[in-house]
Amino acid sequence: MNFLEVLRTAVFALRGNWLRSALTSLGVIIGIAAVIVMVSVGQGTQQEIDKLVSGLGSNRLDISSGAGRGTGGARMSASSFFTLNEGDAEAIREEIPEVQYVAGSLRGGTQVVYAENNWSTQWQGVQPDFFDINGWVIASGNGFEARDYSGGGKTVILGETVRRELFGDEDAVGQTIRLGRVPFTVAGTLKPKGQGGFGQDQDDILLVPLETGRRRLLGAMGLPTGAVMQIAVGVGRAEDVTYAQGEIEALLRQRHKIQPGADDDFTVRNIAEVVATRTATTNLMSKLLGAVATICLIIGGIGIMNIMLVSVTERIREIGLRMAVGAGPSDIRRQFLAEAMVIAMIGGVIGIAIGVVGALLVGKLGSLPVALNAKVVGLAAAFSIATGLFFGYYPARKASLLDPIEALRQQ
Repeated sequence: MNFLEVLRTAVFALRGNWLRSALTSLGVIIGIAAVIVMVSVGQGTQQEIDKLVSGLGSNRLDISSGAGRGTGGARMSASSFFTLNEGDAEAIREEIPEVQYVAGSLRGGTQVVYAENNWSTQWQGVQPDFFDINGWVIASGNGFEARDYSGGGKTVILGETVRRELFGDEDAVGQTIRLGRVPFTVAGTLKPKGQGGFGQDQDDILLVPLETGRRRLLGAMGLPTGAVMQIAVGVGRAEDVTYAQGEIEALLRQRHKIQPGADDDFTVRNIAEVVATRTATTNLMSKLLGAVATICLIIGGIGIMNIMLVSVTERIREIGLRMAVGAGPSDIRRQFLAEAMVIAMIGGVIGIAIGVVGALLVGKLGSLPVALNAKVVGLAAAFSIATGLFFGYYPARKASLLDPIEALRQQ
């Protein structure tokens, strides 16, 4: 028997019990659909992590200012929140050779106005290295000049979202806008970054020189001299990040005169550790979801094997007749294996369709990132074929080993 004859015979045999065949393929349908959805979610999450790494930088350390509770549970004064200053940033730059970039920053919220347009956004007061650490690129206009940093110049650089909301298609460079009640001149705009790894709009931001933010936007808060909320550090080599973190912590404890055993009045966050933790969590969830999909496929495969064994038992006399008219064991084996494969492949096709639709719905309606591509569909198709082959072989082999004489005696 050639391939087409085997396939035609298998389809004819399955049509005789189409409802049973459909129910048998249900497990494969669920398993394949689960594989597509789970793998798509896993790949989408990994892409988001990669975006997070590229956006934040794997060689980056963030030092946050702020004191915790004092002894006895009493809170320290409000001014003690600003425990970092520009001197700390300069000390890190000068005393730790592994550090490549250092930038202190302040931040706050503001209403920004241009003509009849206004937008509520976040501003950040920054030092020159801030652009290199965060990967910001000037799209139009210019960056800040040295006198802007030293003299508190009223210049601002706009993120793409702010530029679009205020100016639309109009050129923003050189225009005057108001941050609160303070007029600023737009020096340039930033190249868009899009959505960040945590779902935030990275382009909904505007940048001003650090001294400008301190004097003109936070002046009423009475900040300590040279105070910053955060210091971002870019380490030259990834392998030096952990060592640099320890050196920075020791340096800041020394500068802040923190006694041994006392709590730090700052926090150093290693971005690589944050990303690694998130990656480990994602991998664990992917494995759990993959295990669920695998169990569904195994159940579907067991269903195929069970039905095929029943089919062999019901068709013993038919098998004997085929052997009596010249069919060999290999022909019988191919016929029953083809039936198992047809059930699995029909289930695979339906499961792929359901899985693709399900993945698209998860991406559109849910909060999980989804990356659906041809590789995922190909993987699901391979799983359905493998399921039919693996679980259909034993019943096919059992049918091919039947004695034709004994088979013909069956009533």
